[in-house]
Amino acid sequence: MTRTNSQASSLLRVATTTIAIALTTATLHLTGCASVSQDASLYRALGGEQGIARLVDRFMEEISYSEEIAPFFVDTDPDRFREKLSEQLCNISGGPCEYTGDSMRDSHAGISISEADFNRTVDLLINAMNKEGVPYPTQNRLLKRLAPMRKDIIYL
Repeated sequence: MTRTNSQASSLLRVATTTIAIALTTATLHLTGCASVSQDASLYRALGGEQGIARLVDRFMEEISYSEEIAPFFVDTDPDRFREKLSEQLCNISGGPCEYTGDSMRDSHAGISISEADFNRTVDLLINAMNKEGVPYPTQNRLLKRLAPMRKDIIYL
């Protein structure tokens, strides 16, 4: 595996971890919410393609400052991570994107991501959303859609 591929794999792993954390938080906080729909209203609420791009950049920045989570991304290709996480957030929010990355299970297999790692990554995503001015109801909607991925991220 080349260094670029290794970096890309690491970035995907981090992205998956983050998404899993977000999903866990959403599950815990959104128990009373209505069922998830795949309409594009969440995509629009996140600011569409540009809003998601800003959120992903901010999230990557948050990860880079985290002593606990940054090591998971040491070998990750930042450009690939940015691209795949943007696709995934676009797709899951009802946007016009197709996610073309690896499955969450494949991306996280063998990394031994703990629940604490997962939860810390969700916290970093929430920090990123707060810094980008994403309203709490919109944050909760995104986290709720990400939450089902948790089982494919931790303790693999």
